[in-house]
Amino acid sequence: MPVIRDVDKKSLWELTAKSAEFARKAKDRKLKPADMQGGCFTISSLGSIGGTGFTPIINAPEVAILGVSKLAVKPQWNGSEFVPRKMLPVSLSYDHRAINGVDAGQFFTYLGELLVDIRRL
Repeated sequence: MPVIRDVDKKSLWELTAKSAEFARKAKDRKLKPADMQGGCFTISSLGSIGGTGFTPIINAPEVAILGVSKLAVKPQWNGSEFVPRKMLPVSLSYDHRAINGVDAGQFFTYLGELLVDIRRL
C-alpha cells in the first residue's frame, strides 16, 4: 500500500488528491519502493470487490490496520419492527506491543460513532 505522509497536516481534499495520485501511479506501475515504506496505520478495503468481512494482517513496522468491507442494507429490529439500515462491516487489527487494547477499543468505538453520524466529523 502506498503511504500518505503527514496526514494530520493535510485537509480531506489534499488526502483525496494524494490518494488519486497514488492510484494513477499504481495503475501505470510507477509506484516506487519509497512510496510504500514507512507507514504506521493502514486502511484496507475489500468493499469494491464485494468482500463482506476479513481479518487484516499488520505489516511491520505498521502498528494497526483498519479493514473496511462492503456496505449493505440489512434489516435491524428497532423494538417494534424491522427497518432497513446501512451496515458497514469494519475490523481493526493492531500490535499489542505498541497499542494498548483499551485504547484500540476506544478508537474503534469512536470511529463507529463518527460513521453513524458523519456530521460529527
